[in-house]
Amino acid sequence: MSIDISALKEINGFIGACLVDSDSGLMLAAEGGGKDFDLDIAAAANTEVVKAKLAAMEALGLGDDSIEDILITLGTQVHLLRPLAKTPTIFLYAALEKKANLGMARIKVKMVEQSLKF
Repeated sequence: MSIDISALKEINGFIGACLVDSDSGLMLAAEGGGKDFDLDIAAAANTEVVKAKLAAMEALGLGDDSIEDILITLGTQVHLLRPLAKTPTIFLYAALEKKANLGMARIKVKMVEQSLKF
């Protein structure tokens, strides 16, 4: 089993990231964060975001589709959530400063996803 997400620290504007089990809201791995950015709270709260989107997709009859990623843009930050293709109940979460190159961040998050082995 390999759950190394440390490559996410290479993203310009990196604040913190974690791998989250959306069934429980618990982190499986974490990088960054700190006293000014609590990844435990972010993991639990963003679990609700993923669950809400999945419920909305089901209500809209989009149950055969899947979430590639969810982007939340704040005033000074962007938050990227990416459910794993092979295990959609687990997602990668990255918090970045708004100056981050979103295209490159999405590529890096996808690369980290592909490197995970369960």
